[in-house]
Amino acid sequence: MTDIDNWLTRYEQTHENLGNPLVFWAAVPMVVVGVVGILWSLPVPAEFPDISPLFNWGSAFLMVTAIYYFIISLSLAIGLLPFLLGLAAIQLWLTDSGLPANGVSSGLLVAGVTGLALGRSGNLRAVFQDLQLMMIGPAWMLSVIYRRFGIPI
Repeated sequence: MTDIDNWLTRYEQTHENLGNPLVFWAAVPMVVVGVVGILWSLPVPAEFPDISPLFNWGSAFLMVTAIYYFIISLSLAIGLLPFLLGLAAIQLWLTDSGLPANGVSSGLLVAGVTGLALGRSGNLRAVFQDLQLMMIGPAWMLSVIYRRFGIPI
């Protein structure tokens, strides 16, 4: 069994009996956007802007995530690239919008964690596990869609 099969099987086994699947499916991206937004707004070393004006902790996290997705599954990585690029675009928009990016990201994170709790019927242990596997969640969600359309993982 490959790494992606192990991750997806483990994630799926803990998500078989969701109390409210629609809320859960909405909450997972909100948590990811919130966490990436908070990382995006953290102070960076002076060398980061010298490399690129877009290089920060959030963009570094997205780059590492993309590399990891490519290591575990080429087809999922290709499918998740628009999601990762969309995350970066949202963060760039937030940064340029004049809105308090930290506040918006924190709000999304709180709303997402609340949604995870509602989706998991209040099981806090399961919510903490979802937070630990935060970046496997989007891959699992895409794998469910892939299976429905017969696309190999």
